[in-house]
Amino acid sequence: MPSRREGAGGRWIEETVTEAEGLRTSLRAERVLHEERSDHQDLVLFENRTFGRVLLLDGAIQVTTADEWAYHEMLAHVPLFAHGAARRVLVVGGGDCGLARQVLRHPEVERLVQVEIDPAVVEFSKTHFPAFTGPVMGDPRFELVIADAARFLAETAGESDGERFEAILVDSTDPQGPGAALFTRDFYAGCRGCLAPGGLLATQNGNPFLQAGELRSSVGHLRALFADAGCYLTAVPSYTGGHLALGWATDDPALRWVPEAELAARHRAAGDFPTRYWMPAVQRAAFALPRFIAEIVEG
Repeated sequence: MPSRREGAGGRWIEETVTEAEGLRTSLRAERVLHEERSDHQDLVLFENRTFGRVLLLDGAIQVTTADEWAYHEMLAHVPLFAHGAARRVLVVGGGDCGLARQVLRHPEVERLVQVEIDPAVVEFSKTHFPAFTGPVMGDPRFELVIADAARFLAETAGESDGERFEAILVDSTDPQGPGAALFTRDFYAGCRGCLAPGGLLATQNGNPFLQAGELRSSVGHLRALFADAGCYLTAVPSYTGGHLALGWATDDPALRWVPEAELAARHRAAGDFPTRYWMPAVQRAAFALPRFIAEIVEG
């Protein structure tokens, strides 16, 4: 379970995912709602005054109700508006269903398959994150598969008549525990094998300042497999260290350069649904990397 301590104001819960870099982040728990050790990972949910409900898996913040949109919107809308016609989407991980909810806001999506290894996270989220799971579980386009994603992708890619997707979105934990397999070249090769022609892959790739090696390794694997690979950025207040890198890979280099006016037109065609972070201008700007991140990616 994540580290805990008693301190001024009550119980504090520590995020330990960056302790190898010499950093822990403490959040005060106004109330602990749930904690368990599932078959795959440690899970704890608590309430914090600033971030609302906070979910940690294996000592890493996964989602908070106060800022989830900064992550889920950018992982969903950037690739889907870049592609413009993704009918079949695969989500890897994302058991809280926050990402799936954003994907299903796109009316052109006819089918969304979500592969999650831990059924405990999904069942838990039905109770504690109903705003995420409710719209998703009731949507006939949605299919949940409980399976190891790396194995699912390898098997699907190996089938001549296996399903192919215009977009694959990897909402993973950090590269530890069950999430470690989702940062390997074999996993990315499985993703490539399951993409339709002209499709694209977007991934969670950590904080470039604190986890530079993770980003450098992932982009290296992706560049060995795709014509165009790199990352774009978002900023999630509850994720320690500044920027969050989202990996990007496709064989169509034009997808990252869709003009702002075209992105706006696609948003209007999708119903002009409200967003809190994503905007056409933000999508274009997200690919402009600060020099220190560009050097990591080029390295």
